[in-house]
Amino acid sequence: MATSLPEDALFLGFDSSTQSLKATVLDGNLVIVASESIHFDSELPHYKTKDGVYRDPSENGRIVSPTLIWVEALDLLLEKLKSKVDYKKIIAISGSGQQHGSVYWSKNGKAILASLDPLKSLRIQLEDAFSVKDSPIWMDSSTTLQCKEIEVAVGGALELSKLTGSRAYERYTGPQIRKIYQTKPDVYNNTERISLVSSFMASLLIGDYARIDETDGAGMNLMDIKQRSWSKIVLEATAPGLEEKLGQLVPAHAVAGLTLNTPGDLAISLGTSDTVFGITSEPKPSLEGHVFPNPVDPNCYMVMLVYKNGSLTREDVRNRYAECSWDVFNSYLEKTPPLNGGRLGFYYKEHEILPPLPVGFHHYVLGSIDSLDEAEVSEVGEFDPPAEVRAIIEGQFLSMRGHAERFGMPTPPNRIIATGGASSNEYILKSIANIFGCPVYTVQRPDSASLGAALRAAHGWLCNKEGQFVPISSLYGDKLDKTSLSAKLASPAGDGNLLSKYTLLVNKRMQIEKSLLEKFGRG
Repeated sequence: MATSLPEDALFLGFDSSTQSLKATVLDGNLVIVASESIHFDSELPHYKTKDGVYRDPSENGRIVSPTLIWVEALDLLLEKLKSKVDYKKIIAISGSGQQHGSVYWSKNGKAILASLDPLKSLRIQLEDAFSVKDSPIWMDSSTTLQCKEIEVAVGGALELSKLTGSRAYERYTGPQIRKIYQTKPDVYNNTERISLVSSFMASLLIGDYARIDETDGAGMNLMDIKQRSWSKIVLEATAPGLEEKLGQLVPAHAVAGLTLNTPGDLAISLGTSDTVFGITSEPKPSLEGHVFPNPVDPNCYMVMLVYKNGSLTREDVRNRYAECSWDVFNSYLEKTPPLNGGRLGFYYKEHEILPPLPVGFHHYVLGSIDSLDEAEVSEVGEFDPPAEVRAIIEGQFLSMRGHAERFGMPTPPNRIIATGGASSNEYILKSIANIFGCPVYTVQRPDSASLGAALRAAHGWLCNKEGQFVPISSLYGDKLDKTSLSAKLASPAGDGNLLSKYTLLVNKRMQIEKSLLEKFGRG
């Protein structure tokens, strides 16, 4: 049964992502009443970012974002939104942020936050609030040494995964902190508090250091996922005095957005990075993938696979082979046959996370698509443009399926819920349905992260009102279809014969991937 929210109330959700800051406002019926966004490159050009980031030419793999760009974007976004929304009716605010990005507050950061003047811009007031001006983000891959050191200190990669939910990954906040401690000890010593992007944005709104929630904390290689507290052994392996700089953890209670609450379902987010995630009652950490506390159910866990080469890599292939046009790209995808005549592509515009491979494009042709399990494999230079387009799409989702199966996710899933910018592309969704062998649903809006944050605001308000955790389904009960959270069928499952062929192709791709790892892998 649904629990009613105040009819005249509004709930505001933010999403601070790699390339933009977005906001969505829900009313008491969980219907969208307003939305706005700030695109960093185009609307804040004076920071001179490309895709919202700086790529350091002097240090291989170092990718950061200017912390102040997030601050200024919040000012601009609130200014845009105020003509659409009566701020007096907003009774709860929540937000999501790109995972793993970290912000380093200087010794006077807390005092600056406590004395913010609403009549002055946030950017001007916070210029001197940070000990590090550029924030390491999820795209950074410059901490391989620190990852190895932390893994060795706790007894190996698998032991770290069992403890924190993941082996050490370069983008994770723990290795990033260790790198700053080792290479810039004065900066580390001058840091009063370390925030994640999510808790950083919350800090701007409350005028104090916001605590890191448990689900985000699990993406740092620092938290014991079973105890849901900082792990003493990992903290000691990372940097001295770190627990005081992190502050206490707080239960998430409601990071939501896709109403993903049924085992057997998968969600795929198609954005700057691509992610696959589902839920489980039993955490089984391994050497790939990630396990986090389930943010909408304290008794369950969320499992996730992350790919760095998402939308930007698809756009790169579009620009190279499809005349910089999505229409041309889609026409190529439509006219090429499933399985692509045995052509398999591996496209890494950025150093990939899963699998851990360096920048590079690799092309292979299978000798026969009628007997894929026995087909010989030959490497070639490149494909014709239509085949390149299908190869990037099939390659990405064959990889997702292969790693999802290896991580213990359901095969085939009951359904997939797709979100993110590319979830509006019917041709891409059809490929997903064929490769995974299940129907694909989409949420009402591709920018579901800010929508989910607004839902989190409503759920958090409800939990606070009841004085205890309540299931998120209490917000909508059997009225989900009447809200902006409902999912609609976008593509039915492909036929069984095609699915069996894709199953063989997945196995072939994983074999080739293994050989690439042996040749180029970063370990």
